[in-house]
Amino acid sequence: MEPHECIATATIPDGVELQLIRHGADFTIAIDDNDLMSTRVSGSEVALATMTHARLGSRAEADWLIGGYGMGFTLRAALEALGDDASVTVAELVPEIIEWARGPMHALTADCLDDRRVQLVNQDVATLIGAAAAGYDAILLDVDNGPEGLSCRANDYLYSDRGLAAALRALKIGGILAVWSAFDDPRFSARLKATGFEVAEVKVSDGHEADGDTHVLWFARKG
Repeated sequence: MEPHECIATATIPDGVELQLIRHGADFTIAIDDNDLMSTRVSGSEVALATMTHARLGSRAEADWLIGGYGMGFTLRAALEALGDDASVTVAELVPEIIEWARGPMHALTADCLDDRRVQLVNQDVATLIGAAAAGYDAILLDVDNGPEGLSCRANDYLYSDRGLAAALRALKIGGILAVWSAFDDPRFSARLKATGFEVAEVKVSDGHEADGDTHVLWFARKG
């Protein structure tokens, strides 16, 4: 059996260390003993994009914002679903994540970051949301383990009353805020509804057949 090897680290704004771990052909990004993401499981990250697109339908010159590149599963699924006239902004706060995507994980990345529809921004996604006014058809958030700041406490703002109100303002009419989570959170569902969103909560498999987990996706539509 091939060993797990930490091949790179990165320090994020709160001072927490991310680790890139290689195990054979697979990769994991972890904090301490918490696996944040892995190339072995991607079903729910893909579903975040495909289910958002299914709910929105085809829109001319669709403008999407993705918070967190991660391992790029959501971005690649979005690019496959969207038309040639679409625009996808990816906000990734940790530059090393992109370095790993272009370096050790370049085969997985499959040049998605160089797609002409993609604009990559090394910035907090909350800043982009706050600067937009009815600008996005979809905002997809997969910046943490769910609606709490595990990797970075600053992420709590995104899921707060103020952060959700900013997301509502940033969306076009009928636009969708889609949020990925490793766990259910009834309080977050209630917060979305109180903000004025029409909310659907969906449980999806992570795609790992042997011992897979169930993740939660929220699709919050601006009415």
